[in-house]
Amino acid sequence: MGKTTMALFAITVLISSLLIIQVRSDGSDHRYKANDPVPLYANKVGPFHNPSETYRFFDLPFCSPSHVTEKKEALGEVLNGDRLVSAPYKLDFLVEKDSEVACKRKLTPEEVKQFRNAVTKDYYFQMYYDDLPIWGFIGKIDKEGKSDPSEYKYYLYKHINFEILYNKDRVIEINVRTDPNALVDLTEDKPVDAEFMYTVKWKETTTPFEKRMDKYSQSSSLPHHLEIHWFSIINSCVTVLLLTGFLATILMRVLKNDFVKYAHDEESADDQEETGWKYIHGDVFRYPKSKSLFAAALGSGTQLFALTIFIFILALVGVFYPYNRGALFTALVVIYALTSGIAGYTATSFYCQLEGTNWVRNLLLTGCLFCGPLFLTFCFLNTVAIAYSATAALPFGTIVVIVLIWTLVTSPLLVLGGIAGKNSKSEFQAPCRTTKYPREIPPLPWYRGTLPQMAMAGFLPFSAIYIELYYIFASVWGHRIYTIYSILFIVFIILLIVTAFITVALTYFQLAAEDHEWWWRSFLCGGSTGLFIYGYCLYYYYARSDMSGFMQTSFFFGYMACICYGFFLMLGTIGFRASLLFVRHIYRSIKCE
Repeated sequence: MGKTTMALFAITVLISSLLIIQVRSDGSDHRYKANDPVPLYANKVGPFHNPSETYRFFDLPFCSPSHVTEKKEALGEVLNGDRLVSAPYKLDFLVEKDSEVACKRKLTPEEVKQFRNAVTKDYYFQMYYDDLPIWGFIGKIDKEGKSDPSEYKYYLYKHINFEILYNKDRVIEINVRTDPNALVDLTEDKPVDAEFMYTVKWKETTTPFEKRMDKYSQSSSLPHHLEIHWFSIINSCVTVLLLTGFLATILMRVLKNDFVKYAHDEESADDQEETGWKYIHGDVFRYPKSKSLFAAALGSGTQLFALTIFIFILALVGVFYPYNRGALFTALVVIYALTSGIAGYTATSFYCQLEGTNWVRNLLLTGCLFCGPLFLTFCFLNTVAIAYSATAALPFGTIVVIVLIWTLVTSPLLVLGGIAGKNSKSEFQAPCRTTKYPREIPPLPWYRGTLPQMAMAGFLPFSAIYIELYYIFASVWGHRIYTIYSILFIVFIILLIVTAFITVALTYFQLAAEDHEWWWRSFLCGGSTGLFIYGYCLYYYYARSDMSGFMQTSFFFGYMACICYGFFLMLGTIGFRASLLFVRHIYRSIKCE
C-alpha cells in the first residue's frame, strides 16, 4: 500500500474520530432553573405502519403558534425526514398546568375530513422535548358493536397529558398520554368546535442524566428478548458452522488426494496426460472478460466493505444510541465520501495488474458503479416524495450540500486513489504461465452453470443471517429500536467467513471440472447473498409488515434494491479475494510445465 493510500486511510480515521466527537456532543446537556423555557419541538405526523410516509406536523390543521420557528437541523436529521418546528405547547421547567387551553379552533368540513382520513390511516405524531422523543396517536376509531364500516365513529384527541421527570436541574424523562374522554367527533363532514388543551405534571426522580436514554433501548435488550435473540443466533451459527466444517473436511481430503496424485504423476511417466484442475494451469490465470468492469466492481466492493467496518466501529463505541437523530445518515454520507480513495486505489491498481491501459475510464466506471444506480433511485423516489408533499423529500439546499460533498470530497479522493493505484507498479502474481490460446471448456451438466451455482452459493450465507434480518428490518422499516450491535457484528463476521468458504469450495469444484473461467463466477457466487436478501424483502413486505401505498412501496423496494446491490458488490469482492488466494495457493503447491 503506497504512501498516498496510507494518507487517505489516516484522513478517514481522523475525520471519523471527529465525527464521533461531534455526534456524541450533539445530545442536549442543558441545565434549567424554575420557569426556564425548555425547548419543545413538533416533528412529524404519518401513518404508523408506513415509516417513510411522514408529513410536517402542521400539515394537519392543529393549533399553530403565532410564529412558527423552524429548528436548524444537521444533514443526517434532514435525510432522516425530521422537520422540527416550535410546538403549540409551553412546558417550562417545573411549571405545572392543569387543562391549559392551547387554542380554540372551528374546524371546517374540509379540515374535519382531513383529520378523519388521518385517523383512518392510524396517524401518530412525534415531538422532541429537550431532545427526548415523545409520540402519541392523534385519534381513534370506535368500532365497538358495529359490523358495518359506515357505522364507525371517528374521534380526534384534544387533550394531551405531559408527565415530566426531573433530577435537580435536568430533564430526565417525559411521558405523554392522550385523554380518552376528551374527544372531538369527526364522523360527519360538518363544522366542529375544537378546544385543544394540555396538562403538565412534574415529578422528581433519582435517575442520573447519563442514563436517561436507557429506557428507549430496554425493549430490545430485555432478558427474555435477549435470550431468544442469542439462542436463535447461536442455533443458526452452529448449523452453518457444521455445514461449512463438513464441506471443509471434504475439500481438504480431496485436495490432499489431488496433491498426492499429482506428485505421483510427476514421479512416474512424464507423458501421462494431466486431468482435473492441474490440466488447466495454463488458463486459470487468464484475465477475465470486461476487466475494466471487473476491477471497478472490486473497487466499489472494497469501499463498501471499508464503509461497513467504520460504521460498526462507530456503533460499537456507542455513537448510534437510540434517537441520536440523523447520526447514522451523517456517518454514512461522510464515511462513504472519505473512503472513495480506497475504491479508486483498489480498482486502478488491480486494473493495471490486469494490463489494462485506459485507467481513466476505469476510474469513471468505479465512481459511477454504485453511485449511479443510487442517484437514479434517489431522483425517482425524491420525485415521489415531492408529489406526496412528504418530509422524505429533500430540500434543495440539502441536495446542493450532497452534490458539493460528492464534487469536492468524493471525486478528488477517488482520483487521488486512482493515481496512487496507477503508480503502485504492483504486478499480478500468477504461479503459472498463461498459454497463448485458451483450452476449450468441456460440456458440463446444467447444475454447474452460473445461476445454479449462484443459488447454491447464496443460500448458505443467507441462512446464517436471515434471523437477524427480521430485527434489522423491524428497526429500519418499523418502530422498534436496534441496539445490540455486538450480535450484529458477530453475525457479519460469520457472513464473511461463510461467503468466503462457500465461494472457495465452488471455485475448486469448477476448476476440477476443467472450467477455467472462475473470475466472474467467484464474484457472482460471493455476491449472490444480496439477491437472497432482496427475496427476503418481498417476504417481509407482504407477510411480516403492514406497509401499504405507492410511496411506501416504492421507498421500501427502491432503497432496499440499492442496499442489496451494495451487499452484492461487497460480498462478491470477499468471494473473489478468497478464491484468488485459494487458487494461487493450490497452483503454487504443484509443479506446472
